[in-house]
Amino acid sequence: MTDKLIYSGKAKQMWTTDDEDVLRVIYMDQATALNGKKKDKIVGKGRLNNKISSLIFEYLKKNGIKTHFVQKISETEELVKKVKIVPLEMVTRNVAAGHFSTRFGVKEGLIFESPVEEMYFKSDELDDPFINESQTHALKIATHEELNTMWEISRKVNRLLTDLFESIGLQLVDFKLEFGKTKEQEIILADEFSPDNCRLWDLKSKQHMDKDVYRRDLGSLTSVYKEVLERLQKKLGGPSND
Repeated sequence: MTDKLIYSGKAKQMWTTDDEDVLRVIYMDQATALNGKKKDKIVGKGRLNNKISSLIFEYLKKNGIKTHFVQKISETEELVKKVKIVPLEMVTRNVAAGHFSTRFGVKEGLIFESPVEEMYFKSDELDDPFINESQTHALKIATHEELNTMWEISRKVNRLLTDLFESIGLQLVDFKLEFGKTKEQEIILADEFSPDNCRLWDLKSKQHMDKDVYRRDLGSLTSVYKEVLERLQKKLGGPSND
């Protein structure tokens, strides 16, 4: 059976495999910002994202989070369970930054007393608009129970990764999670977790250690991602098949 390309996004491709319930993900050497309006090829980025996300997903799985991740199979590839993606981006903010700061006129760096939780409708064509729970019901995107499940997982991920990143000298400022449904209709964590979809600041220097380096032209993206990877590897060890 020949693998078929079923999805090509801004930074990843999804291919079929001999197992109808498993897909192969290829991380590409591409950086995008502003919903794809800014785009560049950055050699080595795909390899770094794959390694970072593999480490994070293995860590989350070991701590009881159900995910689509199966295993890393090469420098730029991994196997994942096939899921139907819920078209929502679940955003958790621990610190004011980025869009939140500009939208509400809040200085970056303000630490919230409790995390801010936001949902966005996943649509590049519509620029991922903000969406509330009643709107998700109206559009038949998710039920109240399904949203509760996704937020419960998001909160646990936030606790686990806040502690993990703090232990390697990084502050987890905010992050975006995506979820999918298995063929049994179970909601599990999907997509990836890397500096592409979270903000990380160095605890001492407050240096940006995420895609803001690319968004704001602050320096070398691969150098920053490599530093994040090296700190994680020192803490967690390398992912399987590294």
